[in-house]
Amino acid sequence: MVLSKACTYGILASLFIARETARSTAYVPIGKMSKELHISFHFLTKILQELTSAGLLVSMKGPRGGVAFKRDPDEITILDVVLAIDGIKVFRECLLGLPGCGNEEPCPVHDEWAEIRENLYNTFHSKTLSDTARRIDELNLRFALPELYDQK
Repeated sequence: MVLSKACTYGILASLFIARETARSTAYVPIGKMSKELHISFHFLTKILQELTSAGLLVSMKGPRGGVAFKRDPDEITILDVVLAIDGIKVFRECLLGLPGCGNEEPCPVHDEWAEIRENLYNTFHSKTLSDTARRIDELNLRFALPELYDQK
């Protein structure tokens, strides 16, 4: 399992919204998020549409528009974001991409990968967006993509 770029950006965007939400209740402008995270505006918009379709976000058009969480970010986990963008298949697929990989016909890393996959699922399930956003601020953790990866 490797998270897609869209999923990784979706997690970053969700954490950005959680941090902004902690500071004010206004909608978070997508342009601001795109600029500060160094993610292409158009790609970010598509990702946010997926999160909106999944019921995690609501959007509002206009000068004070943007996106906001549909429910409290204390109730939304990183797993919710991953499932909304990449789906459950991320936690079921073979690391090597081999079709039919399973307990009866395992690939060379099947057993180890199954354990890692389960731990990752449980970690994502236990981390809320609010808690993770607070941790970013409290520990001054690296957050935005470097400008080097800025996609125009």
